[in-house]
Amino acid sequence: MDAQEPPVTFAVARGIVVSAAAAATIAAWALMGSSTLLTPHRHAVAAPAFAAAASMWLLMVVAMMTPTVLPWILAYATLVTPVKGARPWRATGAFTAGYLIVWLAYSVVAALLQVTLARAGLLLDDRLATALGGVVLVVAGAFQFMPLKGACLAHCRSPLSYFIAHWKDGPIGGLRLGLAHGAYCLGCCWLVMLTALAMGVMNLAWMALLTLILVVEQVAPGGLWVGRMCGAGLAAWGVSLLV
Repeated sequence: MDAQEPPVTFAVARGIVVSAAAAATIAAWALMGSSTLLTPHRHAVAAPAFAAAASMWLLMVVAMMTPTVLPWILAYATLVTPVKGARPWRATGAFTAGYLIVWLAYSVVAALLQVTLARAGLLLDDRLATALGGVVLVVAGAFQFMPLKGACLAHCRSPLSYFIAHWKDGPIGGLRLGLAHGAYCLGCCWLVMLTALAMGVMNLAWMALLTLILVVEQVAPGGLWVGRMCGAGLAAWGVSLLV
């Protein structure tokens, strides 16, 4: 361990990680619930509208995905803490940064899609028209049954197995592991999160429900089947909007 860094116990490492995750999650939900400034308007100029949309999607990611990535950050911090020379805070921070970089890219793409739809008149009151929203829900529901979804979910449910098989030392190693996990997590959740366009961007009730589903899916026993049941519900809801 770096001579300038004091020894870190498992309990201290877990306490700091959990506290930071809780603070980030609460802050993201509070910002989304208390401010309308982040909601882009159809008639805003391009750059401010895009910046507002990207900020909003990133807040959504922090609010919804922090509970799902927390077990991974805890597992990583637990593994790296006792390693001599590992510099646990730097490595753990690098792992978290790698994960967030992936979702930042997603936020940018989702914001671009949102602003483009709004400027084309397809997003009214920050919600897709009924038929288009139904299509999004059907596709998102069907995706829950696809092999790619199953593979990504299996990864997301097994942090220790993944770390043991792919461990890389140091902050650079942590960054690479974070990027890799972020890619798997993105593959697992991107389409479900995109249903916000169908249900209303910044619909906090819908976001809270999705957060619960994602946490149960990735952490609870039988998460795969929970996700598939929710997928069937999404698809059925989408079909009801189309008929």
